[in-house]
Amino acid sequence: MADVNRGRLAPTPTGLLHVGHARTFAIAAERAGGAGLVMRIEDLDRGRCREEFVEAAFDDLRWLGIEWTEGPDLGGPHAPYRQSQRTDWYLEVWRRLEQAAAIYPSPHSRRDVEAAATAPHSAEPIFPTALRPASGLGAGRERAADPGGVAWRFLVPDGRVIEFEDGIRGTVRRTAGIDFGDFVIWRRDDLAAYELAVVADDQAMQIAEVVRGEDLLTSTARQILLYEALGWKPPNWAHTPLVCDAAGERLAKRTAGLAIRDLRAAGRSPAELLTGPT
Repeated sequence: MADVNRGRLAPTPTGLLHVGHARTFAIAAERAGGAGLVMRIEDLDRGRCREEFVEAAFDDLRWLGIEWTEGPDLGGPHAPYRQSQRTDWYLEVWRRLEQAAAIYPSPHSRRDVEAAATAPHSAEPIFPTALRPASGLGAGRERAADPGGVAWRFLVPDGRVIEFEDGIRGTVRRTAGIDFGDFVIWRRDDLAAYELAVVADDQAMQIAEVVRGEDLLTSTARQILLYEALGWKPPNWAHTPLVCDAAGERLAKRTAGLAIRDLRAAGRSPAELLTGPT
């Protein structure tokens, strides 16, 4: 059983560590207390993830005073801690979902989805129910032995309200079929998608509380459905405010001048970066 506040840090090494992510990681470390903090490298994007960014993240986080108790450079019972090395585990979870008739193969591209969507959405279009297979859904469908080089989607229960208590934001609600539709859990390039990989790893690594940015609130609702389909208890959740500029626009990883490495070089202190204005 996981310690009550056991947490994790999960950087994606596609660039230098950004001040917004650093603040989220600092909150995760604070909330974990002495319960343990796992470092996990989310490096499934083979084309963009680079080892130099992994090493830079380790160095920047330690400069900020953020330490972890398990991870790829420390060892521990949950190795390997790199998602690129955990495909066998993700396939096992995919098989459990397939046997539970919770997922189905979906050959449709993003362009197909956008063309078939009947209403505009501010983020990504809701997967239209018209693109679900005409037959072969649910328990009566013939079982598959492997993903087979095609994307797979989770079949959401339309109209179901997913409600959870967030450690920072309070009660959060999302409605399946309105706030999000059937979502990809396995990619056509034969990699686990984000939603499946993080659920599988947080379960395996016994994470008790997931701390991440508030832009992932809808992802949390999706992931709760995955936990239910797998018969697992979800962790607790805490979603941090995003770092924004004076106009209220989100400062993303690509925003120039906000990498921890650059701010260090400019003479900013750890306390300034974690608590002060950007």
